[in-house]
Amino acid sequence: MNLQATITAIEYHLPSEELTNEDLCASFPDWSMDKIEKKTGIRTRHISGPDEFASDLAATAAQKLFASGACKPQDIDFILFCTQSPEFLLPTTACLIQDQLGIPCTAGALDFNLGCTGFIYGLSLAKGLIETSQATNILLLTGETYSKFIHPEDRSVRTLFGDGAAATLVQGKETSKSTPNEGIGPFIFGTDGGGGKNLKAECGGVRSIKFSKSDLPSEEPSKENHLYMNGPEIFNFTLKVVPQCVHELLSKSRLTLKDIDLFVFHQANAHILEHLRDKLNIDKSKFLLVLEHVGNTVSSTI
Repeated sequence: MNLQATITAIEYHLPSEELTNEDLCASFPDWSMDKIEKKTGIRTRHISGPDEFASDLAATAAQKLFASGACKPQDIDFILFCTQSPEFLLPTTACLIQDQLGIPCTAGALDFNLGCTGFIYGLSLAKGLIETSQATNILLLTGETYSKFIHPEDRSVRTLFGDGAAATLVQGKETSKSTPNEGIGPFIFGTDGGGGKNLKAECGGVRSIKFSKSDLPSEEPSKENHLYMNGPEIFNFTLKVVPQCVHELLSKSRLTLKDIDLFVFHQANAHILEHLRDKLNIDKSKFLLVLEHVGNTVSSTI
């Protein structure tokens, strides 16, 4: 039996607390509400509560998926969880989610740490597991709470990012020569670790752990404890690399730009996306732009 990996259901969950442009401008009168919206395309972001973490958001999204009737917890045989904001170094967050959701102990579970590309990588991992007969019903979870390590006065990132999570059910479907190809893929991969200095959060890794005789926190907040982003470098990288990847993927799929009904890119911000659309010469009617009420939720944007 040949199985083809197929997306069969998607659900999402957003924290109840909202941070609007009006809220930001009330706290920082020198900020322009109109300028924020024009530059980012964002009006509102959802922010996780003090005791609300990426695993909680992801588990709630998964519970919505189960409630929809797409499948039952006992049907899941593998969990993939993408996050860059786990609440613990260990244990593996996917394992905690397995227990929380009542998924069988026979299921596989792993975390992977990726940002904007997380959902696409997750789909590729799910495809590999299904089409090599390692799993049949995969729960792909993406969840982020970037707000927890964004400095409250860093307007370059505070205006962009929102918290949220998504749950995607990827299942193996039987295929034959007579059935249409509805599967996932193909994929284009690429890595440029040299750009790591342009988007980083040094907190949380063992390199940043410094033990001392005192457990008292420093009065001066360290830059290492917050997200850093070099916006211009990210912008330049996107416009240089993403169009190349689009053309390479189309070639691999034996398609052209005109064959595509809808382009769904990572929802970084409106400024980048509009420049990308112009560079690729994509009609607005075929180009998805949906950040207005959620912001950039990293691996959950798509």
